[in-house]
Amino acid sequence: MMHSLLLDTSFFIRLLNDEDDLHKNTLDYYKYFLENNFVLKVSTISIAEYCVRGNIEDLPFKNLRILPFNFDHAKKTGEFARVLFGHKDKLKPRTCIPNDAKLFAQADIDSNITHFLSSDTSAIKSMNILKTQVNIHFEFIDIHNPYSEIFGILDL
Repeated sequence: MMHSLLLDTSFFIRLLNDEDDLHKNTLDYYKYFLENNFVLKVSTISIAEYCVRGNIEDLPFKNLRILPFNFDHAKKTGEFARVLFGHKDKLKPRTCIPNDAKLFAQADIDSNITHFLSSDTSAIKSMNILKTQVNIHFEFIDIHNPYSEIFGILDL
């Protein structure tokens, strides 16, 4: 099985801004994934979020597979959002973001996606809540942590 990763909007924001505090971590992840033949996926949802402030032409599409949001994703989103809305008091100051539930649903439905990458602390909170209620089929990677630490690689 070829491992696929779903990269969220925050990943691209950090990757494409060399002045961002997490740029180096994100760039290191990106290089590692390309060197090790991971399949990198981006959701149409993340593309839309990125385009709010960024230019679509900046996204590295030659290394990405686009994951459209579909009917099965919508059904799973409802399940995830129901759980998150039930815990919205734990997500303050930002209440449940429907896009988080949508992206998690896409990662969960796609059996090849093994990891979801983000630096969004609200998404991390949402994921931790979901894991207590739902069986999630992928690992969440917080890109605040270096790739060498996550994948057990000696950075010599």
